[in-house]
Amino acid sequence: MREVARAAGVSTMTVSYTYSRPERVSPEAAAKVRAAAQQLGYPGPHPAARSLSRGRVGTLGVVLGKHLSYAFDDPQAARFLAGVSDVCATEGVGLTLVPITGAPSDPHRVRQAAVDGFVVWTTSDDDPVLDAVADTGLPAVVHAGPHKHALPVIGIDDRAAATAVGKVAFAAARRPLVLGFPLDRDRTRQLLSGDQVPEVRFPVTRNRWQGYLDAWTGAGHPPARLRLAVCPVNRTADGESFARELLAGPQAPDAIAAMSDELALGALGAAAGLGVRVPDELAVTGWDDRESAASAGLSTLAQSLREQGAHCARTALGITTHTALQHPWQVVVRGTTRPQE
Repeated sequence: MREVARAAGVSTMTVSYTYSRPERVSPEAAAKVRAAAQQLGYPGPHPAARSLSRGRVGTLGVVLGKHLSYAFDDPQAARFLAGVSDVCATEGVGLTLVPITGAPSDPHRVRQAAVDGFVVWTTSDDDPVLDAVADTGLPAVVHAGPHKHALPVIGIDDRAAATAVGKVAFAAARRPLVLGFPLDRDRTRQLLSGDQVPEVRFPVTRNRWQGYLDAWTGAGHPPARLRLAVCPVNRTADGESFARELLAGPQAPDAIAAMSDELALGALGAAAGLGVRVPDELAVTGWDDRESAASAGLSTLAQSLREQGAHCARTALGITTHTALQHPWQVVVRGTTRPQE
């Protein structure tokens, strides 16, 4: 900076302000500084050094708890990240996706991330990445759980919401099915009866399954009559293949409550391919109320993952005035379900 100041004929402070507080430098002085810097090959203060002097990095870290590509493959994660990025853009803050591979090195990678705080996408109860986030001592918020280390958790009441949409899905049903998310980090594809479901490590899966079960048993039915089809990932193709397999087999379901619109749209595709009439022979519900749900006439559970992502970002950055951690939801009834009795 001293060399640039001498070449430009200005003070060292003027050079510093040109890069850090340009509003305090006249256009003429700034032009002299940048011309001298270009001539001398000086690129400006290094961002890392600047962050040390300010005591912050100017970046928010997002931990997905899954492979980095999940941010682009899963529509739910993409909508959530859109809300996070909205806030980062407004506040002039960078966004860092912390890569997770499932390897033992993941916690170390989180602890070494150069960020000012963390937003953690919902993960499993036993995910060591959440412990690593807490170990940094940086501001952090978790979306939809788990509740650990007294970190704030932002989302909706998944169990209550699943109970409400389950009542719509299972109206007049005799062979209901839940098309659901993985139970744990092994992500095993499996079909289970309601009395055989083991420990569920993902809070979102656990709470939604329990809510659907509440809706079914609350109507006087035994748990064993409600089945859970576990999909390894949240993709329409996976929902369609599993639903087609079940609809073409013995004890074909007459109602499917899916834990996402993606899985529900897959179930509708399977029904159409097999000539199963919706809702007469098969009722279907989804979750999220994404744009394609309305065009498909899908009954679903409406929530805004984008708003939840924005709330998480504002909380992690310490700029929110929103005190309630639970967001609103509502059941949207369309043409893929039967009238409730």
